[in-house]
Amino acid sequence: MKRIALFPGSFDPFTNGHLDVVRRGAVLFDEIIIAIGNNSSKSRYLPVEQMVGMIEDVFRDEPRVSVQTYKGLTADFARTVGANFLLRGLRNTTDFEYENTIAQANRHMNPDLETVFLITSPALAAISSTIIREIHRFGGNVDDFVPFALPAYEAPAGS
Repeated sequence: MKRIALFPGSFDPFTNGHLDVVRRGAVLFDEIIIAIGNNSSKSRYLPVEQMVGMIEDVFRDEPRVSVQTYKGLTADFARTVGANFLLRGLRNTTDFEYENTIAQANRHMNPDLETVFLITSPALAAISSTIIREIHRFGGNVDDFVPFALPAYEAPAGS
């Protein structure tokens, strides 16, 4: 049976920490689908289509890694794409508390879905998409935190 892992998130933006989790997960799984979900409680900093293209470019030489977008429940999307594993990265105990609750709910919704946690590499543990967005929004250099160049920030109209 093919081991397919879904790596879900908003990836706004995709960070070097995310990259690390995917590369390390590629040793464990036959295929990894980076699944960019639509989080109804968040508005995006970067357009999802742009992020899909940037992540696809990062993994252009890795045929076992693909990028897809989805709406709805992660557990349902995993079933749709034939994934029996969710791949998640943990930076700290706060992440564990949050991710454990989600893992239990996903398992309830899809009993065939097993969540696999990878501890973030220490050098990348302080990186978060939220921090990167703030640095970028105010003109700071985020090159050390992301595996691609981010486009120049454009303030939303009327702000």
